Amino acid sequence: MHPVALAGVVCTGLALVGYVLGQVAAYPGRAVTLTGLMVGTALLLVGLAAEGSP
Repeated sequence: MHPVALAGVVCTGLALVGYVLGQVAAYPGRAVTLTGLMVGTALLLVGLAAEGSP
């Protein structure tokens, strides 16, 4: 797996966990999880595209 794709998976996973925890209990900075989800998704897609390039 490409390192950028791996970073995307980790970032997306952490953001999803943070989002779920934010639904259960309000904490400062929980809106940042949405940004983390977007960044993680972008990194994942860039990493997957890099794997397919020659």
